[in-house]
Amino acid sequence: MRVILAEDSILLREGLIRLLTEEGHEVLAAVGDGEALIREVEQRRPDLIVVDIRMPPTHTDEGLRAALEIRRRWPDLGVLVLSQHVEKNYATQLLASDTAGVGYLLKDRVSRVEEFLDSLDRVHNGGAAIDPEVVRQLLARTTHVDPLSKLTTREREVLDQMAQGHTNAAIALKLHISQSAVEKNVNMIFEKLDLTRTTGYSRRVLAVLQYLGS
Repeated sequence: MRVILAEDSILLREGLIRLLTEEGHEVLAAVGDGEALIREVEQRRPDLIVVDIRMPPTHTDEGLRAALEIRRRWPDLGVLVLSQHVEKNYATQLLASDTAGVGYLLKDRVSRVEEFLDSLDRVHNGGAAIDPEVVRQLLARTTHVDPLSKLTTREREVLDQMAQGHTNAAIALKLHISQSAVEKNVNMIFEKLDLTRTTGYSRRVLAVLQYLGS
């Protein structure tokens, strides 16, 4: 895939360039701020961008704002956002409209090379890649009147995997259960949480994350 990186840490940026190049991907550009990222995307039209949330000049949400602008202007472009810590408000903003082709990972995940590359592939292919720790904190911080108490232990495990962006087949492998069992659990989750029934893998992730993050 053709990738543009936006990361102000030179060490991490160079490491990502080397990793992606060794995996056969083409790094079109590597920049250190949000404005440069938007310019490069406009000129080069990559398949996917990898962007840090906090970048110069204020090191607050410049990367996120650039990512949101890019999603608005080029909705089919894959966006993978990196963050040092779980930023619930930022995660909610990124995932508020559509999780198709969107990822939110903690930077620690980059060191787990296979997981990071798998996340890149999912985002590039129009799926979602949500860090497990982000999902866990969204689950823990939900302000609804204890809706998760309705779920069984297995349903909570399936919900955790589903919210990370895994397909039913992948969940079945991870939890060592049949795909039909996963499908039954997914149906029960949507019924118990009173979520609108939707079709499509990314839409169901969006529905869950919107519910948990609201």
